[in-house]
Amino acid sequence: MAAAVTLAQAGVKVTVLESGLVPGGRARRVRSEGQELDNGQHILVGAYGELLRLMRLAGVPQDAVLRLPLELRYADGFALRALWLPAPLGLLGGLAFAGKLSWSERVGAIRFMLTLRKRNFVLDRDSTVSALLDEHRQNGRIGHYLWRPLCVSALNTLPEQASARVFATALRDSLAGEAGASDLLLPRVDLSKLFPEPAAEFVRSNGGEIRTETLVRDLDSLRNEYARVILAVGPHQLKPFADVLGDVPEFDYQPIYTCYLQYPETVKLPFPMLGLAEGLVQWAFDRGALTGEKGRIACVISAQGDHQQMTQDELAATCHRELARALRHLPEPRWSRVIGEKRATVACTPNRPRIGPETRVPGLLLAGDYTDAEYPPTLEAAVRSGVRAARLALGTQ
Repeated sequence: MAAAVTLAQAGVKVTVLESGLVPGGRARRVRSEGQELDNGQHILVGAYGELLRLMRLAGVPQDAVLRLPLELRYADGFALRALWLPAPLGLLGGLAFAGKLSWSERVGAIRFMLTLRKRNFVLDRDSTVSALLDEHRQNGRIGHYLWRPLCVSALNTLPEQASARVFATALRDSLAGEAGASDLLLPRVDLSKLFPEPAAEFVRSNGGEIRTETLVRDLDSLRNEYARVILAVGPHQLKPFADVLGDVPEFDYQPIYTCYLQYPETVKLPFPMLGLAEGLVQWAFDRGALTGEKGRIACVISAQGDHQQMTQDELAATCHRELARALRHLPEPRWSRVIGEKRATVACTPNRPRIGPETRVPGLLLAGDYTDAEYPPTLEAAVRSGVRAARLALGTQ
């Protein structure tokens, strides 16, 4: 959709062929057992410049997201809030006042960020995030509450496997970025309304067409019909086209599970986004505070883990149990839904495979978060890849 909007803005009459019922890929609204839910609980940060630009272009209202200064608040009392100061002073000031950390841990974390900043957040060699944290003595409580959760949230890969270079890039653009780059932007509408639906309307209003429930099996016929073709699918969906694309590298994947728990309308979290420091659930989101779905809590579990072996009922029961420990006096949920994206992202490991955006076939381009060599597999990377492919199609990049 980012590619389509970029082309439509340039005056190109775009045709979008979407195999699903609605556009949006892994960030869209779905219907599950009579309930309309997002197929994952995503958040944005202020550093997502391309996504925010395209949202404005497509006419998404500003109040579609709740913008908050970076604040990581946990149910066990740990809290870190960036101060309203120029980067990196905002984060460094927040670290200085963070609770549950010893003074030496606070100073060590500040020194860690300053060291990375001195290197322009460029590492001479890649390693794992765990190795990077060990090297700078950041694997204590500061690692438990800050660096490891940020790694899993941004890279969707466990620190023991995740790329330190990509992690440094994520820190550069968010915590050490421009004013507002580290702000949390929590969606107040469902993911389809956040971008795919306004993007589709923008394309239509500029003479384009959106065809849903249209499965593409033959690239040759498309290439004969259209001047340029952008293939914007997950890397596992490239295999059927290997005869056209050539060798498609083997990617490893990481899941994201979102468990929705519906409680009585009076149930709410003390903060719209609450961290859980122990157990499976990493973050819980108060959908009542964000989208008006009162009493509905979304529990997020990113990256691989033991939860992948659980049934949906077992996972929902575990999420409720962990929330109950954190909130106390929590009643049983009225209903629950688990949505698991088993291939939510490629594994963001050192020296991960690369493919695209250009292919060996003239006029055939690839778009997808996995085509970005520098950025972690996020919504921003997906949007950047679409814009990049569109500009290549236009000959402007």
